[in-house]
Amino acid sequence: MQNTAPQNTAPQSTATPTHCPYCALQCGMNLTPAADGTVEVNERADFPVNRGALCGKGRTAPAVLASGARLTSPLVRSGDGTLVPAGWDEALDRIAGNLARTRAERGADALGVFGGGGLTNEKAYALGKFARVALGTSQIDYNGRFCMSSAAAAGTRAFGLDRGLPFPLEDIPKTGCVILVGSNPAETMPPSLRYFTELRENGGTLIVVDPRRTKTADQADLHLAPRPGTDLALALGMLHLVVAEGRVDERYVEERTAGWEEARAAAMAHWPEHVERITGVSVPELREAVRLFCAPEAAMVLTARGPEQQAKGTDTVGAWINLCLATGRAGRPLSGYGCLTGQGNGQGGREHGQKADQLPGYRKLTDPAARRHVAEVWGVEADSLPGPGRSAYELLDALGTDIGSLLVMGSNPVVSAPRAAHIEERLRSLDFLAVCDVVLSETAALADVVLPVTQWAEESGTTTSLEGRVLLRRRAITPPDGVRSDLEVLHELAARLGVEKGFPTEPEEVFEELRRASAGGPADYSGIDYRRLARENGVFWPCPALPVPPAPPAPPDEEAVSVSHPGTPRLFLDRFATDDGRARFVPVSHRPSAEEPNDAYPVLLTTGRVVAQYQSGAQTRRVDELNAAAPGPFVELHPRLAARLGVAEGDRLAVVSRRGRAVAPARITTGIRPDTVFMPFHWPGEGRANTLTNPALDPTSRMPEFKVCAVRVEAEAEAEVAR
Repeated sequence: MQNTAPQNTAPQSTATPTHCPYCALQCGMNLTPAADGTVEVNERADFPVNRGALCGKGRTAPAVLASGARLTSPLVRSGDGTLVPAGWDEALDRIAGNLARTRAERGADALGVFGGGGLTNEKAYALGKFARVALGTSQIDYNGRFCMSSAAAAGTRAFGLDRGLPFPLEDIPKTGCVILVGSNPAETMPPSLRYFTELRENGGTLIVVDPRRTKTADQADLHLAPRPGTDLALALGMLHLVVAEGRVDERYVEERTAGWEEARAAAMAHWPEHVERITGVSVPELREAVRLFCAPEAAMVLTARGPEQQAKGTDTVGAWINLCLATGRAGRPLSGYGCLTGQGNGQGGREHGQKADQLPGYRKLTDPAARRHVAEVWGVEADSLPGPGRSAYELLDALGTDIGSLLVMGSNPVVSAPRAAHIEERLRSLDFLAVCDVVLSETAALADVVLPVTQWAEESGTTTSLEGRVLLRRRAITPPDGVRSDLEVLHELAARLGVEKGFPTEPEEVFEELRRASAGGPADYSGIDYRRLARENGVFWPCPALPVPPAPPAPPDEEAVSVSHPGTPRLFLDRFATDDGRARFVPVSHRPSAEEPNDAYPVLLTTGRVVAQYQSGAQTRRVDELNAAAPGPFVELHPRLAARLGVAEGDRLAVVSRRGRAVAPARITTGIRPDTVFMPFHWPGEGRANTLTNPALDPTSRMPEFKVCAVRVEAEAEAEVAR
């Protein structure tokens, strides 16, 4: 239970069932305003995903509702360069005026919009529509591009459809083996760890692939610690052994797939001894992993940011999918490939139009039929819709040159973007920057106008979890005076830009339009409505609306029963979402990372999260309990590397890449490879890990290579002398 902020609401006698604002588990919780004006979080055992369990972030989530932690008034940049409080009309007029001026002087594509994977489906939908209809710009993308875009691209390429998990989490304990690649759910989504614990209690096996011995790896039956950036070679080496040892499910491959011969030939070039030299994973370990994976009737591969946040992330995920297909572990009960989405609405956030190349319903922006359908719902001409724009990093890199004005909603790229110092410079070079956020993030602090917006407990809306489960968050409390919702902001800005209709402020009204826009698309929500979500624990998409057959009127004392699609908890059991129903093997081969170590930069850096902080830390760094558990950045390194550097636990280290320098205390552990250092990415300032990271992009997903770059590590005193 966590008590937090005074609210402008009378105490309620009953709790409001809702969902956590953080990761893609979207854990169920109950919120109750207390008599003293604070808010209590209580267990909600009826929600099947977390069954009442919450991590520290979920328990303390209401702390950010406190007036001292969040924004409660618009801020505008004054003549002396400081941000000062202002009225809503002044702030909105200033934003609309600057956007209109940039468009008039430089064209619509000089306007940029950058969204977030934490926005509700309604906000993501409205933001994409606002960019394309009210602004007329193609330049919109969101921070979810940095989350699971490589997995999405690989899943679409292989299966014809991307949904993080094509099966519910409840299937994990019932399978025979799970390979968890580049994921640490013990720290990133702790309530999910029970599924892997139950897997082992049921006699199944867990294989963890990670260059660090994380808390999750401690639970594994087998831990493989490859060199960062070599997950692709590891998957290919395992597939080679599947072929060489006669473990291919030939009948499945023949009946349900296409492209096997080419993929097989590519894998056979990665013999075990070669893969051992590349990855550092021994041949016996490779053979044991293959044996454990192939022994049971059912098995799964789950990936996360480790293999995905690479300049070859799409091919890396594709190699793991090939392993599933060759062994018949996809589109069958208790088997399959899945991605553990990170952000709270990372799944829904990319399905409904805030991604540079997509329209609502997960439609392609380049598809003429999709454009016609969505344009009709929006009441505009299909030809008026812009084409695809830049991906997230490319959009940020163009700030101040091709893009003169930017609207940011629910993102903090000053901390979260790769090559972050450069992106900060780009943001500073803009003619105009507006930010909508709950708190004064590092990005908001650079803005010309900052708008304070409502947050999870103060508004209703839907999110879509990593399972593809559409959920209803319910408003539990009244927001403070001076705060408005993002939907109200978009409505007001659109009206000031001459579009007075089409941007409703009520979430349910927006969702009703989203249903129509998504109808018939890959992510079809048309059979879902708020009433259904209020009585069910989520509905899995696709869920099309079903035609209701004529029926005699119901007796006056009976409620009419409508016909509803049940939703789709498990995809691909009958066929894949391709034209012919077959999954596609894609031939892939290992290639080096964009940066390999050399004499000047001899060590590899990988980045990630810690349990008490979340993403850029904009919210969690405002919670005392979480800061006490994780007060700041650190550099994790092996004792052998520490000995070479002559540093001890807690000494300040400088980590230097081709893009910049970060400084943080040393944390020495045998749980990391001697050739690798690790930094968490939640903090700004001198310990900002993303100052160092490489923006090299995957050619398909446009995912930056967050997970591996070449660095040198120095004791800070030595580094200061060197500088």
